[in-house]
Amino acid sequence: MTDAIDHFTGKYRFLSNFYPSEIRWEGRSYRSVEHAYQASKSLDASVRRKIADLPSPADAKREGRRSALRPDWETVKVDVMRALLRLKFEDVALREQLLSTGDAQLIESNTWGDREWGVCRGQGKNLLGKTLMEVRKEIRDARS
Repeated sequence: MTDAIDHFTGKYRFLSNFYPSEIRWEGRSYRSVEHAYQASKSLDASVRRKIADLPSPADAKREGRRSALRPDWETVKVDVMRALLRLKFEDVALREQLLSTGDAQLIESNTWGDREWGVCRGQGKNLLGKTLMEVRKEIRDARS
């Protein structure tokens, strides 16, 4: 087993929030975790609906960046991501893929400068990777 998985591409693309994985969140269906996460930045139902209906995760990300943030966003965003990843990995096939990563460290390496959710040029908090590893551990522990 690999010590680290540092690119969410190829066989590990399923780890990306852009991966197509329909989830139901707060009464609405979303095409991907990215769609649901970006929609959650707003409390405005029309903004959420607009983001949910966008064709791609990249479009959802772009629209989410344009939207006014809900007042508590900085305090809830990691909890929102954790909840969305738990929903994503309720899918049996995706759950098995996540478990197949074993104990590998999951690192969301990127070139676009995201040092909060990922790691860019060796620096970053890697919140996405850490949250994925947390969800993986929860799934594993639930099986014990």
